[in-house]
Amino acid sequence: MPDKEARNRQMLAEYYDRRRHTLDDLSDEPVEFSLTEELKKDIRSGKRRRRLQNLSIKLDPVQIQAIRKIATMKSMPYQTFIRHLLGECIKRELHAI
Repeated sequence: MPDKEARNRQMLAEYYDRRRHTLDDLSDEPVEFSLTEELKKDIRSGKRRRRLQNLSIKLDPVQIQAIRKIATMKSMPYQTFIRHLLGECIKRELHAI
């Protein structure tokens, strides 16, 4: 068992060593931005939260399984992932018109 642990630690070390320059392009300089007081107040009070509507749609079970698997791999709820996909597709279609 200790050999397996050592191999796992070695594999993790090699993995992170290969990717150590991933964050090199990030800037250490402060970024300035501001929100209006009204917007800050709305965000804190929850007024900026979007009200969602329910929608029923029939999908192929294989598509549902794929969506759930991809969402799990991305560590997000599958309904949130579906909304993300729809939003991206809508943007793409609107730009194409």
